[in-house]
Amino acid sequence: MNKTIGFIGLGVMGKSMAGHLLDAGHTLHVYTRTREKAADLLARGAVWEDSPAAIAQACDIVFTIVGFPQDVDKVYLGDNGLVANAKPDAILVDMTTSKPDLAVRIAAAVAARGGRALDAPVSGGDKGAREGTLSIMVGGDRVAFDAVLPLFEIMGKNIVYQGLAGSGQHCKLCNQIAIASNMLGVCEAIAYARQAGLDPETVLKSISAGAAGSWSLSNLAPRMLAGNFEPGFYVKHFIKDMAIAAESADGLRLDTPGLDLALALYRKLAAAGCEDDGTQALYKLYA
Repeated sequence: MNKTIGFIGLGVMGKSMAGHLLDAGHTLHVYTRTREKAADLLARGAVWEDSPAAIAQACDIVFTIVGFPQDVDKVYLGDNGLVANAKPDAILVDMTTSKPDLAVRIAAAVAARGGRALDAPVSGGDKGAREGTLSIMVGGDRVAFDAVLPLFEIMGKNIVYQGLAGSGQHCKLCNQIAIASNMLGVCEAIAYARQAGLDPETVLKSISAGAAGSWSLSNLAPRMLAGNFEPGFYVKHFIKDMAIAAESADGLRLDTPGLDLALALYRKLAAAGCEDDGTQALYKLYA
């Protein structure tokens, strides 16, 4: 694929994802609000651009992974954003977890200018981003998906096309709903093990390989036990995701008591000053 690629958002996950594209030999242009976060990639050959507009004007395919829906809206639909400045046949790929209806609006705006758009949120955290093993859930233009698939395969291992615009976001919300209740179970299981006088690490050896096994139990429970609450995925971003999921569920007239409880507890955790911790910091409420 002889295309110039742009990447916007070089946070905990985006930096590794962009690095894989660069390491694969692609010409990569980058932009992030804090230029210092791009220093390593620039030293490895990435090209700095001063704005989303500059990225759009220089690149054939642009990936974004930013913080919140309002950031997505600004990066794509703002006056200095991607849509207004994109090449006529550009492919724009938002990998942020955002609102399904915003993905639909972006796709329509991009199509009106002759381009194609994908919503492609990811799961796998910092570990999946570093190792190139992310799950990527994709909605939007099928032709664009087929064109971008070789690039997705550099960043992830489980890449599934879900359907029309917004479908990738809906799938990611399913993912976050499943994780929300699971995180409660993981924390409560460890708290119970401690209270019962068991060695939690020994308990994990048994339950992580049985029917209770999950990604969170295998990857985040050991961090909880080690007192490591560094962010693989920020509490504040998980709250954002759960709030979007709760709003979408309301629109679908679906009750989600597990999600609602997890959201309330994570908001309590954030109010205690832990919004920049990793999601495993929920254990602090139990410990």
